[in-house]
Amino acid sequence: MPIRSYRDRRIWQAGMNLAEQCYYLTQTFPAQERYGMISQIRRAAASIPANIAEGYGRENRGEYLQFLRIAQGSLKELETHLLLAERCRITGSQPIAPILTQCEELGKMLHTLIRRLQHT
Repeated sequence: MPIRSYRDRRIWQAGMNLAEQCYYLTQTFPAQERYGMISQIRRAAASIPANIAEGYGRENRGEYLQFLRIAQGSLKELETHLLLAERCRITGSQPIAPILTQCEELGKMLHTLIRRLQHT
C-alpha cells in the first residue's frame, strides 16, 4: 500500500499505539500525580508521534531527520519517566513491562529510519 500520509507510516502508528498505552497506564496513577508524573509521561508519549508527523510534513529530509531525532529523545524521556514511576512505586513493573517493550521496538524503528534517511 502506498504511503500517502504520515498516518500510513508504521512508525507513526507505533508511536500512536505507545502513546495510547501510556494514557491508559496513567489512568491508574494516584490523583496527586496529575500534574507530576501523569503529565510528564503523557507529554513525552504524545510528543513521539507528533514529532514524527511534523517532520514528515516538512517535506525536507534534513528537517525530517531532526524531528525524528527529537522523537527519539522524547522516547528516552518517556522510558525514564516510566522507570522512575516504578522506582517510586507509583506503578509496578508488570504494567510498564509491555510499554517498555513497545519503547524498545519503536526505538529500533526510529534508529533504522534515521540511518536509512542519512544514507540515501
